[in-house]
Amino acid sequence: MTKEGIWTIDEKKESKILRKKLADYDFNKFSKKETNDLIRRMREAMKKANGVGLSANQIGLDLNVFVAQVENKFYAIFNPLIVARSEKKSIVEEGCLSIPEIFGNVSRSEKIILEGCDKNDKKIKIKAWGLLARVFQHEYDHLNGKIFTDRTKDLRKYKNVRNYENKEGI
Repeated sequence: MTKEGIWTIDEKKESKILRKKLADYDFNKFSKKETNDLIRRMREAMKKANGVGLSANQIGLDLNVFVAQVENKFYAIFNPLIVARSEKKSIVEEGCLSIPEIFGNVSRSEKIILEGCDKNDKKIKIKAWGLLARVFQHEYDHLNGKIFTDRTKDLRKYKNVRNYENKEGI
């Protein structure tokens, strides 16, 4: 676990949940307050770690939910499913809060359509492109037990990543 409370692949117990497909979020098992508290906790952990996205398993929870903040717009998406991906892809360097100081080039679809639920269990559909599409795909991978290093062979280590210009964890 990092000092921000983010689980890492370096710890055996933590790696186990980071590598598993997460259980669907059952709104019938949680009160609105519990759901809002979960979102707040995830958002705070993401911000404290200087990230732009965070899945529930990155803080040790077996729940199919992620949060993201891109261009000052905040998202909390429950039980997401990518229903469409553009054939056009781009390769961009990514990092991950659960794999500190490691970065690699990852090919991802430039545009996606993501369906899921908001915090009130209301169905949502989001068309995303650019950085938002990349963040959503990265977090969606987490919810399915995949990490960005599964998608690249080109890994690099940056020391003192917090001070490295233009590097943000997803």
